[in-house]
Amino acid sequence: MKIAVISIPQIPPGKHNIKDSRLDLIEESFKSRTKTYAYVELIDESKVAEADVILASEDARLDLILKDLEFVTTRLNQVESESEKKLLAEFKTALEKEAFLSGLILSEEDKKAVSHYGLLTLKPIFIVTNDELQDLNKLIVKVLKDTGYITFFTGNEKETKAWLIKSSTTAWEAAGKIHTDIQRGFIRAEVISSEDLLKQGSIHQAKQAGALYLAQKDDIVKDGDLIHFRFSV
Repeated sequence: MKIAVISIPQIPPGKHNIKDSRLDLIEESFKSRTKTYAYVELIDESKVAEADVILASEDARLDLILKDLEFVTTRLNQVESESEKKLLAEFKTALEKEAFLSGLILSEEDKKAVSHYGLLTLKPIFIVTNDELQDLNKLIVKVLKDTGYITFFTGNEKETKAWLIKSSTTAWEAAGKIHTDIQRGFIRAEVISSEDLLKQGSIHQAKQAGALYLAQKDDIVKDGDLIHFRFSV
């Protein structure tokens, strides 16, 4: 996931590991040799078109709106399609009211029609306060939660790892996040929830308590699930 940082010099660009106490507990239980955090890539304003999400200061808020308004106004004077004109006029009205376009309810057809525009305020935008800058990890976790991302974990003696996925991801899709071979040969997923893991104190105790359950291809992964994928080669 890429997060563009605009007019916030306190946040440097680069990889940010997401600290998670659940990962620490799993690592300890497996006695893993390595621990790999989930992470986001923080990018600067020059790469904002690549971003999934934007973090901006209050001072940058109006600049983002004005950039989109300039594009929409120019495009509105050029386009011939009546349906596109109507949509652009709706965008123009919202932007003139200093509202982000992400607040509009768009159909899938409309989203497809404007996907190539590169409009900045169609992306999720978070205006960051000085207080939030005191704890970058907490801020990133909030951004991920508010944009529908969750974390699942894998672990063994070699490595314990956290993975970022969207909240509607199935077990089969999560398997593909790790490796296409695991997805292709998916048989089932053995799952222990982080709640049960925290309650029992270790993976062994969680299994002893009957907390492990089997998930099929279409079952939705939950935040904090520890998953062991069974697959055929």
